[in-house]
Amino acid sequence: MTEGLGTLFQFAAANPLTYAGKYLHIRDVTDADTLDKVFKALADPTRRRLLDVLRQEDGQSLSELCEGLSMARQSVTQHLNLLVDADLVAIVRHGRERRHYLNSHPIHEMQNRWTRDFDQHHFDVIDAVKRRAEETAMTTTEEFPDFVYVTYIRATPQQVWDALTDPEITRLYWDDVAVVSDWQVGSSWAHHKGGPDRKADVWGKILETDPPKKLVFTFQPIDQDLDDEGSVASYLIEQSGEVVKLTVTHTNFADAGLHTGVSKGWPAVLAGLKSYLETGQALPDDSWDMAVR
Repeated sequence: MTEGLGTLFQFAAANPLTYAGKYLHIRDVTDADTLDKVFKALADPTRRRLLDVLRQEDGQSLSELCEGLSMARQSVTQHLNLLVDADLVAIVRHGRERRHYLNSHPIHEMQNRWTRDFDQHHFDVIDAVKRRAEETAMTTTEEFPDFVYVTYIRATPQQVWDALTDPEITRLYWDDVAVVSDWQVGSSWAHHKGGPDRKADVWGKILETDPPKKLVFTFQPIDQDLDDEGSVASYLIEQSGEVVKLTVTHTNFADAGLHTGVSKGWPAVLAGLKSYLETGQALPDDSWDMAVR
């Protein structure tokens, strides 16, 4: 077990935002009951193999996992249920199909409990983001999203919408980026670093809008024609008790570089958004430095 668990620790440490961006948990992983589930899940070599398979290729179906492990469907399902119960694997459903994603956050929490004093700076951003993802997630196309992020914010839906669409507010938490648009279907939006009068570096087209509940838009470099096919991002804003559930998805990436950048960037953006709405203050500037490493 030591060798397999060590590999997972090393991967979690080397990719704090890439995988944290998939699914991050509110639940305290360090409470006794939850820790017992995590250790029980990791104690079995077959379940560690499942995590390694997802580490190599995330978002696999049950059939794909069975084929890769040469195991019966029922056996794989039983192991996956224990991993899901321990929050080490999260599930995205689309119709009757389910895809499985590695969630390294419980391992980060275990590291924080016993090694935090020796690795404080490395995990500061993870602690700031610390959100929970649910098994089900929204998708904006017929395909499974390449990136899914769910966060819970103590605010109203309108406050979350305004914070995502008002350029004066986005500058406060989004690394001085003004996100400018009239947010009408067919209109363009643009990402202006340094303010709305500065040159845009990213833009896109509004595909669907339903304030303050839903926004779907393309996301592409400024040198790409607006009518060209780009990646598609979406915000889904839902009231969930006393908090708002914000689901961000992003799919149809043109290349691995954009996928990597988005997987690192969205967690920092949304952590800043949550911090701003709940405390009135954005995260420190060095959180952005960590996001682009």
